[in-house]
Amino acid sequence: MPELKRLHAGDAPAVLAFELANRAYFAASVSDRGDEFYDQFADRYSALLAEQEAGICAFYVLVAEDGSVLGRFNLYDLKDGTAELGYRVAQHVAGRGVATATVLELCRLAAARHGLRTLRAAAAHNNAASQKVLTKAGFVPVGPADPADLGGKPGTWYQRDLAVQP
Repeated sequence: MPELKRLHAGDAPAVLAFELANRAYFAASVSDRGDEFYDQFADRYSALLAEQEAGICAFYVLVAEDGSVLGRFNLYDLKDGTAELGYRVAQHVAGRGVATATVLELCRLAAARHGLRTLRAAAAHNNAASQKVLTKAGFVPVGPADPADLGGKPGTWYQRDLAVQP
């Protein structure tokens, strides 16, 4: 059974393998991170761990029994009981409820472990799968997202009050 766990230094090889294996799949719905992301992965990964250690963000990976990464689920800009949610799942598990179940689990952790009351997430208009995940996880649309927040794509911000169970 897959396990959602906090990001650790030892996860770097599996996270990089996940990102590389799914690069084209992700680029179909979100902006490609570019070659620089992969070329400087070790430095960027260290920076993420530093942000997590500082309490600015909380990064999670969904790990399969074989140790491979099935998804990344991140809480950004933790401040005043609120954070932004970002996530991506591997192509081979997409459409199977993995993202929805994990977002729901992360909502519980966000409240219990991080003391958050509200989560926000942006989804591009052309990313129906992400919109569906957010809606099923109890998020409601709250307004337009700046295309700059979504790699130049128009979209919508969604929000969830963590005290309300979907």
